[in-house]
Amino acid sequence: MTSGQFKPIPQILMELPPAEQRRLFNEATAIVRHLEWTDAVQLTALVMGSNALQQQLLAMLVNYVTKELQAEVQYDD
Repeated sequence: MTSGQFKPIPQILMELPPAEQRRLFNEATAIVRHLEWTDAVQLTALVMGSNALQQQLLAMLVNYVTKELQAEVQYDD
């Protein structure tokens, strides 16, 4: 998808077709479904406060990008 050029993952996600965006949304929702939250701010706080949730969501996203899009993920620490 990136043809050898770097693109940030958020940009890649925004360029996905709606069906693929929905698929990722459904996968992320499955991970946070058990949480009790009322808005995006509260959900963000819950996720940011849980290393386990962050790792699950990151693993889901990296798996999608590497397997479905056949892209390489590089971390910028």
